[in-house]
Amino acid sequence: MLTDRASNPRHVTGPDGVEPDEAVMSRRRALFFFLVVATTAFAIALMVATLSSGGFDLLDAVLTLCFALTLPWTVIGFWNAVVGFALMRRHRDPAAAVCPLEADPPNAVTAKTAILSCIRNEDADRVVRHLDRMIQGLQQSGYGQAFEIFVLSDSTWSECIEAEEAGIRRLRERWSPHMSIRYRRRPDNPGFKAGNIQDFMTRRGDDFDFALVLDADSLMAPETILRMVGIMQRNPRLGILQSLVVGLPSTSAFARIFQFGMRLGMRSYSLGSAWWQGDSGPYWGHNALLRVEPFRAYCRLDPLPGRPPLGGWILSHDQVEAVLMRRAGYAVRVLPLERGSWEENPPTLVEFVRRDLRWCQGNLQYLRLLGTPGLRPIGRVQLVLAILMFIGSPAWVLFMTLAALQIGRVPESGPMFDPVLGWLLFALIMTMVFAPKLATLGSLLLSRQGRADFGGGPRLLAGAFGEILFSTLLAPVMALAHSLFMGGLLFGKAIVWSPQRRDTYRLKLTQALRRLWPQTLFGLAALLWLISTDAAGAVFLSPFIFGALLAVPIAVLTAWPALGAWLARIGLWRIPEEVDPPALIQSLGLPLVGRKRASVPASDQVAADSIGVD
Repeated sequence: MLTDRASNPRHVTGPDGVEPDEAVMSRRRALFFFLVVATTAFAIALMVATLSSGGFDLLDAVLTLCFALTLPWTVIGFWNAVVGFALMRRHRDPAAAVCPLEADPPNAVTAKTAILSCIRNEDADRVVRHLDRMIQGLQQSGYGQAFEIFVLSDSTWSECIEAEEAGIRRLRERWSPHMSIRYRRRPDNPGFKAGNIQDFMTRRGDDFDFALVLDADSLMAPETILRMVGIMQRNPRLGILQSLVVGLPSTSAFARIFQFGMRLGMRSYSLGSAWWQGDSGPYWGHNALLRVEPFRAYCRLDPLPGRPPLGGWILSHDQVEAVLMRRAGYAVRVLPLERGSWEENPPTLVEFVRRDLRWCQGNLQYLRLLGTPGLRPIGRVQLVLAILMFIGSPAWVLFMTLAALQIGRVPESGPMFDPVLGWLLFALIMTMVFAPKLATLGSLLLSRQGRADFGGGPRLLAGAFGEILFSTLLAPVMALAHSLFMGGLLFGKAIVWSPQRRDTYRLKLTQALRRLWPQTLFGLAALLWLISTDAAGAVFLSPFIFGALLAVPIAVLTAWPALGAWLARIGLWRIPEEVDPPALIQSLGLPLVGRKRASVPASDQVAADSIGVD
């Protein structure tokens, strides 16, 4: 279990900029809580009224309960979007309005920071390439001496270990003696990534003030790193500073659509959530700066009682570490700026499902942590919401299944639900589901620069509506995957901890069928049932049915490299890094059609080529 190391929690208040005013934050959270509860109650009441047209029986009660379980994230997302949109329209710098952190100037970097690249059986060339670019930028800033690189490996595959060792040798040849680059591989990996970081904290924590945590695919601009260090220096009660991570440009069709949608929803959602979360924000486990002393003292994770999959080491460690840091009285903040911090998104639907299931198993372990002593109320709420993020999926699948059965029954007396109220409820839910994307879209369309960042108004609109259709079809695929996986957890089936494929590749039809046949079978059965009974009733359920039915074609098509290259060429689902790519992104030589490679000094290019980073 978690050790109670914070016997004297402290509030983060005062003029240091970490928290503007405790009373203000309390009022914000109370207002947000009221809005969420009131909206949820209204939606449930509307559902009861809709189902009461032909009487309200046990099946209707089960439908209402399932519906209620799906609401928390939907309603929270809606109000985050409303608040975020208001902030974007009211403030010239909305990020500063919700994250009032002052930073020391870049020329005052005095803290010693360890950059931790955490890897396990990953592509070593990608890791080396990204580290090389970050090292180069930090050296050119004149503050390279304030940083040291640590590649923390949990790799077990011999070919990966050999590639890691060779890559580190090449990095050292290029950058020694300008920057220290160290490599350490654990022969086993207790605690997984969290255990690897804590092992570093135990061994070397005394030598550093801060630690910047990176994943194998992480890339951060040097100016972003320096800014985060400056913020951490100026705000001594700040324990974790999380950057807003966005996707790198990609020629994978799936990744392009997904990260475009994430970019649309992220701006309003992150601003709205930061408005009420304040100093109790999330930590996503990478592209984040940690204050070493309190992290080492208060955020150590012990194994959970019981056997895996829900016992043992905690997989989704990051949110637990965030609530433990708050329990100790240190702030956890998100810097809501969409620049200077990147990752690579899964290139196919199959890879996306696999990544999500690992998060699903990790989040369900939080059930055993809700009673941890000393957690702040908002910390417990965040753990509950992380659980509901996935528990809502089987509730939604059960709701849609029961609804199909209910619609398919031939009523003996009158309709089983009120069609007018039904359409009103459907419109309400769809509005709330897509509110974060629509809020950001509205703000971008009202701004000349916002339209230009995404390739112009027509491309932005076409991409937005295409992505909304795509995410509508994708939702049932993911809900069914979560539900089947959680059913397996009850019988001890766990996710295999394996590296993520990050490069674009062609997905074979047999591979997609092997992974997604349950979705296809579910969609086909639901469609045949409704057609054989009351085809008109399928209108309400059509997005769910066709999303499941088309899972395999969607997976194969969006993994087709030629389609991804064509989308990049015509500029559909374009993100700002493609429209006006920063020099750091250009230097990676990513295969984006129509973009010239950044000019690099000849001496640097020779050295870069020699270590295989291009």
